[in-house]
Amino acid sequence: MDILNDALGGFDVVLQPANLLFCLIGVTLGMLIGVLPGLGPAATIAILLPITYTMEPASAIILLAGIFYGAQYGGTITSVLLRLPGEASSVVTALDGYQMARQGRAGAALGIAAVGSFIGGTIAIVGLTFLAPLVASFALDFGPAEYTLLALLGILLVSSLGNGSARKAAIAATIGLLLATVGRDPVTGVSRFTFGSDNLADGIDFVIIAMGLFGVGEILYNMATPPSATSGTPRLTRALPTGADLKQSSGAITRGSLSGFVLGVLPGGGATIASLVAYATEKKFAKKPERFGRGAIEGVAGPETANNAAATSSFIPLLTLGIPANGTMAIMFGALLLQGITPGPGLITDHPDVFWGVINSMYIGNLFLLLLSIPLIGIFVRLLSVKATILNPLTVLITMIGVYTVRNSVFDMFLVIGFGVVGYLMKKTGFPPGPLVLAFVLGGLLETSFRQAIRLSEGSLSIFVASPIAVTLVVAIGLALAAAPVMAWMLKRQQARTDDTLHTHAQAYQD
Repeated sequence: MDILNDALGGFDVVLQPANLLFCLIGVTLGMLIGVLPGLGPAATIAILLPITYTMEPASAIILLAGIFYGAQYGGTITSVLLRLPGEASSVVTALDGYQMARQGRAGAALGIAAVGSFIGGTIAIVGLTFLAPLVASFALDFGPAEYTLLALLGILLVSSLGNGSARKAAIAATIGLLLATVGRDPVTGVSRFTFGSDNLADGIDFVIIAMGLFGVGEILYNMATPPSATSGTPRLTRALPTGADLKQSSGAITRGSLSGFVLGVLPGGGATIASLVAYATEKKFAKKPERFGRGAIEGVAGPETANNAAATSSFIPLLTLGIPANGTMAIMFGALLLQGITPGPGLITDHPDVFWGVINSMYIGNLFLLLLSIPLIGIFVRLLSVKATILNPLTVLITMIGVYTVRNSVFDMFLVIGFGVVGYLMKKTGFPPGPLVLAFVLGGLLETSFRQAIRLSEGSLSIFVASPIAVTLVVAIGLALAAAPVMAWMLKRQQARTDDTLHTHAQAYQD
């Protein structure tokens, strides 16, 4: 009953005028960012971190969360209208969404995406409301050994089950762990890897790495990548799906909601993989799979529902276990730390206003998203005409001002530029920055918990199998190691199928 009262009390937090405004701003800004290819929610949240310093914790996270799930729908707009995904999670939407637009059904495609996003997000929020407290109460039994294994499992899953090469992801995660050791030793206070610089004595600030890799790095990569040629923006007709469209998409929306929720909870899953799995699922369930890639509305409804459900459910491991499920959640983790709040099992009891305020804000945010998405489509499309030569320098300027305000340090500004170059090179060579950021965030927890566990056991490793939770986590680590090659093969096979489909439709389009 106390949990129910706290959950209802969360509406008192979100219904405050200021928090409603922040929720609206976050969703709208997220949609805008999703429309602009390349920038993405991770970069935007990283750039805005300094602004959240002066805000109340609940207000700050409500704003940043709105940006995250709002961007999932924003990426749909350019996928449908221009076959140019604004977000990675909207790549498969371009297959059928763009074909629907060419057939004069752009409004129906965008409308069903908005409806599916609302339903998938809302179902995931309901699941989040009831599942998160159970996970949090279970996690209260965690000690140093369990936290060590949990942090290791999180890093391992993200490195092995994420997008792209597992080997490159593991290398990126290793670099993140090494960067986490820069600064003073948490136990002895001895300086490590500072190279005699007082600027590194307190370690590297999370904001610097996030802004560099995701912000400046993305901008440099976009500047070096030639823009894709498009054939113009298709004309918008009916903005709402018909009753027949809704009936035809009902199964896809249901399946996308469930699969997206599950995949969002898993570290290394997230919206992108959820959309790929949803598209493959709908193609297998379809009576006429040959329709896919030629304007099948299920090919839009399924992935768009799944990526929004996954974006919402990825808050479960962050808020209850303190384990970010993806790169954007790692930045959200840092935002909570900057507010003096440590995500984990104690969050729901120590800061119920933040916990339930953020969760309940998603109900309101999803409603805002549904109400705003269709009327603002025309405005967002016009943003595509903004020249990169104006947008990129403005973003870099905001980034530099933001990072300087963190510690009033010019040295930090040079660090951001350096990490920006590293981010550009990583993306250019296929190394994902997400595992690096996740490992950096979890590195401190991993080191501190491991050393505490070893001290408690007087040097014996038996403490890591001394409790049922620890044994379960060890088994999970073993399964993750064993499943890594299988998952890599499955993802490679799915990517090959997607590439073949894209190639086939490109040839048909040229003919």
